[in-house]
Amino acid sequence: MDIKLEKKKFPDRKKTLYLAVIVLAIALLAWFIAGSGSSVTRISRSAVTFATVQSGEFSDYIRIIGIVQPSLSIQLSAEEGGIVEKKYADEGAILHEGEPILQLRNSTLDLEIMNAEANLAEKQNFLRNTQVTMEQDRLDNLIEKSRLETDVRQKERTYLQYKRLYGEDLISKEDFLKSREDYLLAMEQNSLVAERLRQDSIYRSLQMTQLESDLENMRRSLALIRERRAKLTVSAPVDGELGFLDVEQGQNISSGEMVGRINVLSGHKIEAEIDEHYIDRVVTGLEGEFDRRDTTFRLSVKKVYPDVRESKFRADLEFVGDKPSNIRNGQSYYINLRLGESAESLILPRGSFFSQTGGTWIFVVDESGNRAVRREIRLGRQNPQYYEVLEGLNPGEKVVVSGYEQFGKSNELIFK
Repeated sequence: MDIKLEKKKFPDRKKTLYLAVIVLAIALLAWFIAGSGSSVTRISRSAVTFATVQSGEFSDYIRIIGIVQPSLSIQLSAEEGGIVEKKYADEGAILHEGEPILQLRNSTLDLEIMNAEANLAEKQNFLRNTQVTMEQDRLDNLIEKSRLETDVRQKERTYLQYKRLYGEDLISKEDFLKSREDYLLAMEQNSLVAERLRQDSIYRSLQMTQLESDLENMRRSLALIRERRAKLTVSAPVDGELGFLDVEQGQNISSGEMVGRINVLSGHKIEAEIDEHYIDRVVTGLEGEFDRRDTTFRLSVKKVYPDVRESKFRADLEFVGDKPSNIRNGQSYYINLRLGESAESLILPRGSFFSQTGGTWIFVVDESGNRAVRREIRLGRQNPQYYEVLEGLNPGEKVVVSGYEQFGKSNELIFK
């Protein structure tokens, strides 16, 4: 008799194994996504700021702060060093050219003047004594010359007389020869004295010229030293306002040291410090404007300084047309400086997100309005109100423009 054998039923192990593999794969995928930064941040809708991308006119300008400065300032420096003895004027005083501002005292300079005056007096006395001595020598030489000329004439008469007597054999030959020798000696002595007088005259002339020159140099030197004393008074070089005076009574001022500044009141300029990001775009001739008491005042960039300090560079602007009636040095104006022409563009309101993303990505809200996802974008120019959108966004899209510090590496935001 045949016996029917029934199949033994076992659990579906194969199916269980498949389920385990699927669960493990899901877990690994979740771990990978979490490790790669694709996290989700849940945040209250009221904790973020939204903005809408729109088409509109983009005005290419920047907002800068300008400080009113005089169009011309002249530095005040002490030409001669000394101790501040007196202040004649204070900051803000209106001065005329030549009006004294400071009086300095310099004991060393006073001593130099005293020594120079003493040396000059000594030199003058020496010159006078030399002149007297030379004049006396000249007179003595003239007397000697006169005596020798008389002696020559006498010896000549004696010689001529003895020559005649010797021809008549009335005197000896020796007497005749002696008279001739005496005559020749007298002429030679007279000639030598005449040459000495000529040489002495030349020497006296040269010596007097040198002494006069030395004396004149000493006079000039004394005059220069006295001029230095006059420079101990620091005076206004031009008419203007004493912008500042950085000295105190009793302070020791070095020669050439800056002590203040004179502002010429003939005009004003606006000095602005601008972020170095715009150094290639700010050039002379650019126009700007600011509003004050319902009046718009126009400006033009006059000069751009090439040096960058603390991430900023300087530029000078001048008024085009009218200027404020009550303008004062040191006043601040908020100026809109136009860098280019306005143009139709896709624009996005400015926000704190830029400091974290650099304008390379942003969170874009989906159609439901309940979530926002990260998207790569590219921004162009910017002004105080808007960014120019070049790529990545469309008109009407809503984005998160508040700061992203609290989002970490999240790629998605869920709004509660």
